[in-house]
Amino acid sequence: MNTVVSHLPNAAPDTTEPSEQPDLQAAFAKQRDTALRLRTSTPAERIAKIKRLLEAVQSYMPQWYEAGEADFKKPPAEMDLTEILPVVSEARDAMRHLKKWMKPHKVRPTRMMLGNSAWVQCEPKGRCLIISPWNYPVNLTFGPLISAIAAGNTAIIKPSEMTPHLSALMGKIVREVFPEDEVALFEGDAGTSQALLDLPFDHIFFTGSPAIGKVVMAAAAKHLSSVTLELGGKSPTIVDETANLKAAARNVLWGKYTNNGQTCIAPDHIYVHESVREAFIGHCVQALEQAYGKTAADQLQSRSLARVVNQRHTQRIGGLLDDARQQGAKVLFGGDVQVNECFIAPTLLGDIPRSARIMDEEIFGPILPIISYTDLDAVIAEINAQPKPLALYVWSKSELNIHKLLHNTSSGGACINMTVMQFVHGNLPFGGVNNSGIGNAHSEYGFKAFSHERAVLRARVPAAFLFYPPYTKTTSKIVKLLLKIL
Repeated sequence: MNTVVSHLPNAAPDTTEPSEQPDLQAAFAKQRDTALRLRTSTPAERIAKIKRLLEAVQSYMPQWYEAGEADFKKPPAEMDLTEILPVVSEARDAMRHLKKWMKPHKVRPTRMMLGNSAWVQCEPKGRCLIISPWNYPVNLTFGPLISAIAAGNTAIIKPSEMTPHLSALMGKIVREVFPEDEVALFEGDAGTSQALLDLPFDHIFFTGSPAIGKVVMAAAAKHLSSVTLELGGKSPTIVDETANLKAAARNVLWGKYTNNGQTCIAPDHIYVHESVREAFIGHCVQALEQAYGKTAADQLQSRSLARVVNQRHTQRIGGLLDDARQQGAKVLFGGDVQVNECFIAPTLLGDIPRSARIMDEEIFGPILPIISYTDLDAVIAEINAQPKPLALYVWSKSELNIHKLLHNTSSGGACINMTVMQFVHGNLPFGGVNNSGIGNAHSEYGFKAFSHERAVLRARVPAAFLFYPPYTKTTSKIVKLLLKIL
């Protein structure tokens, strides 16, 4: 899940106080010996840390609600559903399964290795950096942290400065639960991020925009640090002529307008078959009125609708709407923008010209373009002409259409007759592909993201002597035989 305008290098001037730099460098240095020690940490030791973190998160429930309200009027129900619940689920899953994840995994010998034994054992990567975004700050900070701890690493966390109240509360919890040589959190702006990226971490876990993901990857390349990049993109939704339109409308709008559209896996735009377009729009309008109110005044007072994170982002999203309108797009619902209130009404757009900026830029806000289609192949071609998205959503009762869409497109994840729930399924890998991300997170996939899978072979049949030089006719015969039987 990502933020479009990031707090990373080149996004803001470096105003970090000079005194902060030695502090984070000192923390990084302290974690070196701890990271070496943690290589031999037991499942019980790691589970105990995760349990302490979980208990601390749960003990601050009133403060989470207050901080979410202060940062962008996040409804308490959404704090529970999208921030706290995923952290609780991740922690409990790790505590239940960590012992199994840590066990060496035996592998069968190949024909050439008959008689020998081999296994894969996961070892900690070491000192890890977690850079988290503002849109789901608790979920996307503590989720990766749980994976890092489960894998036996130390961690330094850089949360977003754009949600200062939530970041401050996370910092308080981290300082209560962990010594700095195990886990440290540094608030700050671009200067802090840059100073951290200059350090030779063993692994960097970044959640943010594709543009800033490239900056992080370039910084990691200087030290050959491994990376997990959870990015974003324009995730398309297809509603075909066989779909349950009422169910599709309610679910797609829930996936879109939760967190006021500031979700990396939210449906970015919808392709609706021309034959059901008007009926689908009717269901959408009804669902929006039921969820948030009929008028902008009602929606402004709604306790179920978060705000845009700040005025700058409100202006950016409003600019996309203005540009689309000027080029002939029609507002089908909503359209009200109040920059001072960081408010944009849940908006449906139709008849959008291809030249409108909203067709190419990730919206990351409460505007949903609805695009009519008659030819599914043309939709597939348009999806494939864009960078690979983080998610693809298909609403259909046609197995032929579902198969066609899944096998002729690429995305980080996909849902059939559902949206965004692939993130919640703990046994699925969560991640993007190319422009939408590198690597996976959640559950065992998160554990492996912060682990090095070490290949170990134990020789029991010392057959390698057959290939020692000097090479003879016998050597050649053995190799030729192997070429035939392997």
